Amino acid sequence: MLDIFPHDGGIHEIRMARPPVNALDTALVRALREAVLEAPVNGARGIVLSGAQGMFSAGVDVPALLALDKAGVTTFWNDFFALCGAIASSPVPVVAALTGHSPAGGAVLSLFADYRIMAHGVYKIGLNEVQVGLSVPEPIQFAMRRIIGNYRAERLLVAGAMVDAEAAHAIGLVDELAAVEQVVQRAVLWLTDLLKLPPHAMSRTRAIARADLLEVWGDTTGLLDPGFIEDFFAQETQTVMHALVARLKNKG
Repeated sequence: MLDIFPHDGGIHEIRMARPPVNALDTALVRALREAVLEAPVNGARGIVLSGAQGMFSAGVDVPALLALDKAGVTTFWNDFFALCGAIASSPVPVVAALTGHSPAGGAVLSLFADYRIMAHGVYKIGLNEVQVGLSVPEPIQFAMRRIIGNYRAERLLVAGAMVDAEAAHAIGLVDELAAVEQVVQRAVLWLTDLLKLPPHAMSRTRAIARADLLEVWGDTTGLLDPGFIEDFFAQETQTVMHALVARLKNKG
């Protein structure tokens, strides 16, 4: 489900390994959060979060989510928010190595990293929740606005738009592009350069720069709006999501 790879300089790579598309179910979300929390304890000075070549993560495992009752769905989303909070509040810098397509939940995770490097070419990224019948909660909208600005975030979020890597780079949704086989290497090199800086000065400045993110995401207890869960079980959302699952089964 996860592979951990050490790199020189105290950099730990946490690679999602849940074939075929690294869909985020409760087990993977919890494993990711534990790995992010444990890395600094185990000596990591920086973290690279990666996926498979061609697919960082397809986002939430919709079939698994639809099989849960209200309590299970609530638990999943609280766990997902806790994972986002762990990335946001990591005491060491995190790079999202977007090794391929990064829709929905995959894109959301990247919003909390210090830096985003994406594979260029055919790969796409975006918060396409509206297209699959889900609203985007305010704390996640905040995280996206923080990166690309209010109006551009509004347009992308309301439309549930996916953009290709080049467009994502042009608007600042990702910071850098690389060939798909070089994304992780570039992430490690970026962290290596950052970690050469005077550590106290860098860490203190980083904490100040990310204080607005931590004000919202530092403690995710109660952050999930109960209305989001009610919306999940609304007829419109259930109809759209079941239709999505049916299409995926037909493709399979």
